[in-house]
Amino acid sequence: MGRGRAKAKQTKVARELKYSSPNTDLNALQRELSGSPSSASTDDDEYEDEYSGRYDEDDWAPRR
Repeated sequence: MGRGRAKAKQTKVARELKYSSPNTDLNALQRELSGSPSSASTDDDEYEDEYSGRYDEDDWAPRR
């Protein structure tokens, strides 16, 4: 007992998800699928790793 209201809500949500058509930005989807860079992307060149010089790439042991 008491499950009726919860089940009704789940059914309502499931129907909304199944039959609704959300606003989709098709141009953004096309850019993403084609691999085109977006204008809002972050530049990785600006990021500087503070630990980049501390380890050898071959064995990951600290440099001396």
